[in-house]
Amino acid sequence: MSNPSEKTKSDDKDTELIRAINSGRQELFYELVKRYEKSLYNFGLRMCDNPSDAEDMVQDTFLNVFKYLEGFRYETKFRNWLYRVATSACLKKKRRSKYAPDRELSLEAFLPEDESAVSVDLPRWASQPLEQVLDGELNGIIRQALLELPEKYRLVIVLRDVEGFTTQETAEILGLTPTNIKVRLHRARLFLREALKTYYETD
Repeated sequence: MSNPSEKTKSDDKDTELIRAINSGRQELFYELVKRYEKSLYNFGLRMCDNPSDAEDMVQDTFLNVFKYLEGFRYETKFRNWLYRVATSACLKKKRRSKYAPDRELSLEAFLPEDESAVSVDLPRWASQPLEQVLDGELNGIIRQALLELPEKYRLVIVLRDVEGFTTQETAEILGLTPTNIKVRLHRARLFLREALKTYYETD
């Protein structure tokens, strides 16, 4: 008989489907694919900005998920585990890709020496869900700014502000501490704020 507290931890919308797949109904795996392939593809685009790389990342992710699903531990949400697999696949793909940039922007050169002295007043875009902004008129500006971010910062802001993971979940996905996530998110948001500063100056 399962422990009630363990059930609470593991009981998410995918648990029943995963248990069925692992019990032998492998034909149901396609249901998982349909459930997540679009969001994973968009995640890949935001990380790589190349449709071919994003498609390959999605395929690699689901191949790995199929291979290791039997060992899935139900105390975590499947979506968190899925994005951990996807992040690994994305980083591997990006490092092998001919489209990977030769160099990345140094945030240390951009950020002020005393980050705590920066005004905490946020521009208008920060009060909107970033997913909504990405689909609106600022789409091109923000997508380009995201791609200019160093990989470690881009991953954090995409997972937190676009995919909607909590700080704790993002830390688990990336294998970092919540404190590290907060620092990287703060820096990434500062950079995006600067990238959009000119856009909002006339408002």
